[in-house]
Amino acid sequence: MKDLLMNSALFGVTLTISTFLLGGVIYRKTHIFLFSPLLVSVTCCIVTLLLVKIPYENYCRGGDWIGFFLTPSTVCLAVPLYEQFEKLKKNWYAILGGITCGVISNLAFIFGMCILFRIGHTEYVSLLPKSITTAIALALTDEFHGFVPITVMMVIISGNMGNLFAPQLCRIFRITDPVARGVATGTSSHALGTAKAIEMGDIEGAMSGLSIAVTGLLTVVFSPFFANLI
Repeated sequence: MKDLLMNSALFGVTLTISTFLLGGVIYRKTHIFLFSPLLVSVTCCIVTLLLVKIPYENYCRGGDWIGFFLTPSTVCLAVPLYEQFEKLKKNWYAILGGITCGVISNLAFIFGMCILFRIGHTEYVSLLPKSITTAIALALTDEFHGFVPITVMMVIISGNMGNLFAPQLCRIFRITDPVARGVATGTSSHALGTAKAIEMGDIEGAMSGLSIAVTGLLTVVFSPFFANLI
């Protein structure tokens, strides 16, 4: 039975989808953010692989099928953006300014923390792309000769934090404007945060989807300057 699971691509697909659906059921019944579908799915997958002692590489045979659809699903974010195009035209200066400030402050924060804790250059440049999509982040890390596993881990953590805490942080800081909520979420936590922004509202989802693309572009522009600071 174990050999069948290890050699079947359907195992990774079934495990991922079933645990995500389970997380959705739990979250709808409890409304506790720690039981978000994403966090439940990640936890259940890790526990299952450890208990059954199935290597991660075997799980990826099916898990990569789901990852294949990440890019097409990101492109689909253009649909809500088109539906909110009038809102975009009306607030384009505030949106672009907010994303730019978010990108620069994120890079500056990483620089400050690495100086404070005396982090080396390799680790530092690996942290710089933490708030953008995985594909762009890995390309930047390779260009800066960083450590790819650190980048992957930080991209996942950033996305999960946005997915879990974006609504709560918006309430704490009294961010009520849907455009600002969407821009803040997308700029800081890429696609995973955007999934939560879509739940928050149509405008939030559209602005967050736009922020993913612009944040990636601006990070590519500004990160080489910051990479040379340490």
